Amino acid sequence: MSHFSTVKTELRQLAPLRGALEDLGYVPGENQQTVRGYKGQTVEAELAVAVDGGADFGFRWNEAIHAYEFVTDLDLWRQPVPVERFLSRLTQRYALRSVLEATRQEGFDVTEQRDCQDGSIELVVTRWDA
Repeated sequence: MSHFSTVKTELRQLAPLRGALEDLGYVPGENQQTVRGYKGQTVEAELAVAVDGGADFGFRWNEAIHAYEFVTDLDLWRQPVPVERFLSRLTQRYALRSVLEATRQEGFDVTEQRDCQDGSIELVVTRWDA
């Protein structure tokens, strides 16, 4: 019996997902990866983070929802924050990276970025039209 759990997400692009993981201090592997779980069980994912002494976690593409789903063995989760908080922080960093890339592509410059006490992130962007 598999111990892996999956959580649907709205994460649809691999580059900002990889960057968000790096922002949080994780080192995701390259290309297709194996996520390890209970008693050597494994599952394949497009992006995975190997964790010493706990459950690996990863993200695999779900064609039905056109998004990556989070996959891990929740019984072995040993991260410093609960999985719900981890996914919340990851989603925020993903959104930030996506917004920053979109603003760059539209010709905007970030003039201010501030982390607020309530956990939100404020951005001020400008663009000078000739």
